[in-house]
Amino acid sequence: MAVLRAYRRFVVVAYRFLPILFAYARDRRRFLLFGGSREVTPEMRRERARALLDALLRLGPTFIKLGQLLSTRPDVLPPEYIEEFEELQDRVPPAPWDEAREVLEGDLGPVGEAFDEFDTEAISGASLGQVYVAELDGEQVAVKVRRPGVEELVEADLRVIDFSLPLLMRFVDDARSFSMETLANEFSKVIREEMDYGREREMLREIRANLADEPEVRVPDVSEPYSSERVLTMEYVPGTKINDIDDLDALGVDRTRLAETLQRVYLKMIVEDGVFHADPHPGNLAVQDDGTLVFYDFGMSGRVDPFIQEKIVDFYMAVARQDTDAILDTLIEMGTLSPEADRGTMSDVMELAIADARGEDIEQYRVQQIVSQVEDTIYEFPLRLPPNLALVLRVATVVEGVCVTLDPDFDFIEVATDYLGEEGYIEAGIREGVEEFGGQLSRTTQALFEVPPKLESVLATVERGDLEVEVGFPDDPPLLRNLALRLIYGILLAFSLPSTALLYTFAPVEAAAAGLGVSVALSVLLWRSFREEQGIGATPQFTRQSMRQRRDE
Repeated sequence: MAVLRAYRRFVVVAYRFLPILFAYARDRRRFLLFGGSREVTPEMRRERARALLDALLRLGPTFIKLGQLLSTRPDVLPPEYIEEFEELQDRVPPAPWDEAREVLEGDLGPVGEAFDEFDTEAISGASLGQVYVAELDGEQVAVKVRRPGVEELVEADLRVIDFSLPLLMRFVDDARSFSMETLANEFSKVIREEMDYGREREMLREIRANLADEPEVRVPDVSEPYSSERVLTMEYVPGTKINDIDDLDALGVDRTRLAETLQRVYLKMIVEDGVFHADPHPGNLAVQDDGTLVFYDFGMSGRVDPFIQEKIVDFYMAVARQDTDAILDTLIEMGTLSPEADRGTMSDVMELAIADARGEDIEQYRVQQIVSQVEDTIYEFPLRLPPNLALVLRVATVVEGVCVTLDPDFDFIEVATDYLGEEGYIEAGIREGVEEFGGQLSRTTQALFEVPPKLESVLATVERGDLEVEVGFPDDPPLLRNLALRLIYGILLAFSLPSTALLYTFAPVEAAAAGLGVSVALSVLLWRSFREEQGIGATPQFTRQSMRQRRDE
């Protein structure tokens, strides 16, 4: 029965998507079987993005959620699609009360017995659930009920996506096909998690506990006895929608402080706690009369592992320093940007983005603009975006947009830098670098003490591929072998000497002695390699004599 429903659903989906796929096929061959490719302009992509958005809305809950997830994936869709899908919100009217009551009573028993009062008019409707207001033990509560029959519909749609994926692969290149396959796997996991109100309840409790000491933040409490996998009963916390600027002003709310609170809370959740509310659009954020920030809907929540947390701090600091090379290095280390991407082009994009973000005040930055500029460019490169990191990047841009709505002069980077400094993350990073030492200390020492500033600039140019150098060697394999050995000895010695110093400072004497022995052995080997007969001869292009001769002439 489930398979039959999936096939029927496949026909409906194909009917909506075939015209769009037909247009994509003509882009490759103008007349499908023959003819050259067509040039696709940004205007054409924009028009197709709107047509695809309309198809997703008509197909219902699963595909609306798919569109929301696609809006976080610049590695899958061009920027025109991302911009259109950013506006995608749940536009599904609530299911009839009689159908919702079956779900509610199936899990909690008769409504009249479970609740003192229950308003059967839903206060919000979404693709996967809807929310009602009720009274329980004299207190108002919000009751979130999963949409009736949505499980079967989602499972059928996921089967359709599995059927359709091989066909879609024919319209994209290898890098994008990999991203689409991982996206399909990610989507099935995300949508099942969001339908599981038991998971949402656990995430809500954890985030609430993490923010318990934040007086300017309110996270609704959960009523455990009246919650299940399909029903979530929470404390009802009314408030003014965060983007209703006139109403906030009428309440006398300090919008600048509210923006700073929002930004700091998200930094705490992502950088410190490792678990965060991942859907911060204005519909899920409210403000109480005293200015307290309220969070709703924890169905879309994520986790960040410690490595990504560290790299996010590095990214913020690199943007604050306007260090484009450090920004690119951090993106590559996080797995966001392919190492094969053209560093020169990406560096230029970063510099333009930062310059554009400055405006008239050179201290003003806009992370949303920077990320947007990067997304526009990295679509052209092999990019495989880690799922949770995609949520983090998306959250950063949405939060920054809300903050700018509250305060047009909001300085995202200044707030982030102040927070990281106050919480000790900058100092902690320095301590960690001293303890781990390794390559970072070697690069820092070289940059500070051995490489003049102008040469450092040249090395950066070489790394970006903007400088080409041709070197010729005689056809002498032993010579090349000796050169390789000297290079290896030199690198090992460069690491062993500072490592020995650290061992002498922090470790037992025996360990330091072993390190010293290794350093001495490497020094002897390197010295002996230079005592052998040299095999490279060179005729200097400029000597003092030749320069004097040229001057006389």
